[in-house]
Order: sequence, then structure tokens, then C-alpha cells
Amino acid sequence: MSEKTPEISLEDYATERETGVTIDVREQAEYAQAHVPGAILMPMAQLGSRLGEIDGSARVHVICASGNRSKAMTDLLVAAGFDAASVAGGTSGWIESGRAVGVGL
Repeated sequence: MSEKTPEISLEDYATERETGVTIDVREQAEYAQAHVPGAILMPMAQLGSRLGEIDGSARVHVICASGNRSKAMTDLLVAAGFDAASVAGGTSGWIESGRAVGVGL
């Protein structure tokens, strides 16, 4: 992980998420339990091979459970030329804040 990984607060993410793309880099079972509505599941191990599926014209918000995996994957996306930011606090923070969640695949 880079010490300069772009990161966005949960509050800012909640405001701006509709104008970007959200990539959830957790595993399928984690995503099925609860995820940010509209988040696209691309597990960490698959992200590098699925870059072509991501809208490069939009800001990419990368989310995981707490923010660790998303920071590493944000670095990968930034290196590949995407405007990407890791969501601080991750899905756990999103749920703890009382915001709506999706369940299932």
C-alpha cells in the first residue's frame, strides 16, 4: 500500500457515490451478507483481470470490510490510470452508521 492512497470519508462517499462507481473487493460470502446498495462485487483476487469492466470515466470508490483491502486495490487502480479512492471505514462503518444495505448477490 502506498502512504498516499487516496481515501474518502464515509460522509463524503455517501454524498458522492451516486456519481461514481463502487467496487466491493470483499469475497462473495461477505458481499452476500451485506453490501452498499449498487456496489459491484469484484473480489480482490479478480480485480486485476477485470479492469476492463470498470467505467474509466467515473470516479471509482473501492470498499471492503474496514478499509485495508480497499487501500491496496485503490493503489492498483490508480497505477492503472483510474481516478480511485478507498472508502474509509468500509462496509462495517457504512452499516454502523445506520445507512441502508443490500443483501444477497
